Amino acid sequence: MTPLLNARQTADALPYPALAEEIQALLRDPGVVVPPRTVQPLAGGGSLFVMPAADARVAITKLITFIPDNATRHLPAIQGDIVVFDALTGQRTALLDGPTVTARRTAAVSLLAARLLAPRTDGPLLIVGAGVQGRAHLEAFQAGLGVREVWVASRSTASADALVQHARSLGMNAGRAMDADAALADCPLVVSCTSAQAVALRARPRTDAFVAAVGAFTPRMVEWAPEVCRWFAADGLVVVDTRDADHEAGDLLQAGIDVPALATLADVVREPPTHRRDRPVFFKSCGWAGWDLAAARCVLRGQAPQR
Repeated sequence: MTPLLNARQTADALPYPALAEEIQALLRDPGVVVPPRTVQPLAGGGSLFVMPAADARVAITKLITFIPDNATRHLPAIQGDIVVFDALTGQRTALLDGPTVTARRTAAVSLLAARLLAPRTDGPLLIVGAGVQGRAHLEAFQAGLGVREVWVASRSTASADALVQHARSLGMNAGRAMDADAALADCPLVVSCTSAQAVALRARPRTDAFVAAVGAFTPRMVEWAPEVCRWFAADGLVVVDTRDADHEAGDLLQAGIDVPALATLADVVREPPTHRRDRPVFFKSCGWAGWDLAAARCVLRGQAPQR
């Protein structure tokens, strides 16, 4: 029978360190094929995403909706599933919870980028945006980097306080940052995962900072002020997750940066850059069906019989 994993089971099958390692392995796999995703606008202002990907053994299709204002309906912004197939027989082998995979694989990509690029990984960590991605990144950086201190900035006091309490339940020192720009001075690790409807950060981070900018994944979305992005491009290192960012990385595109000239995470995996470790790093994440394929591979690897 095909395993049908609910949200909790999907999360349990995707521990962050193992998922980050699977993502790194996928980026070295020449058999991976990821066609452009289809984005269908919906009548209410949302979008339907159809995202296929395959390697020599596994094929997946991610089918999710993104409804930006669903919080007003007390519903998740992202809903849907990931269907996993055997690439040789065509049989369905698993059905995974789409929002859970999206949250965990996005955070695992940031974790991998931090492992490869961050000038320092001990924290403190600043999370700007206390939603699903804020929680996932907190867990990923705690599990994968051993971060022990986190500060949370959010427009919602209740959301920030809830994430702070979750961090404390994990044994972390945690508090609420009242001013995200001011908190940048104390945090060499930064994750921005806001709704990206307007600029949320205008100050320059530390010169030894690693930033994972996650919230903006269309040309119109933005989290970081253009002048800060240009500072990163001039004085630091800017890396994008995939070449899809060439037309999706709103923060960088609105800053007038030549995104196609930037290295991707795959470039970094294949040939780590030789950059000064006292220079800031800006990692722009936009999303890619390959990350969902990596998650499916991770789930199947965990289900394989032990020898």
